[in-house]
Amino acid sequence: MKTARSPHLLFWLITGLLAFGMLAGGTAQLLHARFNVEGMRHLGYPLYVLSIVGAWKLAGVLVILVPGWPLAKEWAYAGFFFLLTGATVSHLVSGDGLGGSLAPFVFAGLTVASWYLRPAGRRLVPAPPLPAPG
Repeated sequence: MKTARSPHLLFWLITGLLAFGMLAGGTAQLLHARFNVEGMRHLGYPLYVLSIVGAWKLAGVLVILVPGWPLAKEWAYAGFFFLLTGATVSHLVSGDGLGGSLAPFVFAGLTVASWYLRPAGRRLVPAPPLPAPG
């Protein structure tokens, strides 16, 4: 049975999974966890990218979880989407196959689902049109 609370509950379930993944991944990247260092070397990226991506992931989690900041939320969702689709492609072209690219692909899907299901209070409201000159 579908209730009015179902989309709200689904939003928070998906957003919670996304936030947990980004928080855990971002923390491991900031700490330069061994598996992250090995992964970056395998993909051919410089290790300083771990610190940059880790910091932005943690900032993005904060932005998508707290109330307000609708424009920052759009940017955070876009950043997660670009990061995760880029990671998916990086794993595919480096020879990791579907298994290596599945996690970032799934999290990209969670990003889109969270963005799509977000409640009205978390959406960016279009600015009113400017008055015509003259």
